[in-house]
Amino acid sequence: MTGHFSSLVFIMLLVGAAGGIINYYTLSPKQTADIAVMRRCVMLGILVTFLVPFLLSVFGSTLIVDSEGDPANLLNYVAICLAVAISPRFFMAAVSDNVLAEARATSDKVDMLHYHLKQLQDELLPLIDTETEDDSLAEIGEAAEANPDELDSASSKVLKTLGCGRFIYRSMTGLCREADTDESTMMKTLGFLTLKSLAGKVGGRKGVRWYITERGRKLVELSV
Repeated sequence: MTGHFSSLVFIMLLVGAAGGIINYYTLSPKQTADIAVMRRCVMLGILVTFLVPFLLSVFGSTLIVDSEGDPANLLNYVAICLAVAISPRFFMAAVSDNVLAEARATSDKVDMLHYHLKQLQDELLPLIDTETEDDSLAEIGEAAEANPDELDSASSKVLKTLGCGRFIYRSMTGLCREADTDESTMMKTLGFLTLKSLAGKVGGRKGVRWYITERGRKLVELSV
């Protein structure tokens, strides 16, 4: 019985080490061996293999006793030890897949957050520029540069519509309705005002919206 016990211990050591090596080369298919990682895999394989007798006793199996002098049962015991030794590979593979999936999901959420922050920044910058007071010299220079006579009646009307509504960001439909003009004419007028830095546009969650710039606002004040 002592000799059989020694044989089982030797089998568990050998099969556990073999399972650890299998796990190492399955999970880390590298050209150069990492001795430290391989040593950890071998130790893990041996440790889990020594759980086989406990598992067999829990399930009421007499395989350990029956394997004495019976090559078939001994081979079955070796197969069970090898299966247990390589079982951490499936656990670690499942964990690594879950970690990768979580990392990808987190990366997608971060990218979406950056996109929404960029949209929010684009929407807020014109408002910040409008509500922030410039230096006195800059105001004088812009007021002198802004000449009401450089605009025709249609452009002046659209500019006043942009600056006098209760919304900061105006839609094309709302501008056409309030200025009583068609969309084609409104688009040309807004393009001219944007070229003159009197108006601007921003793309948001509700589509393209138009707004009046600080220079445009000063021009409206001078024309009053």
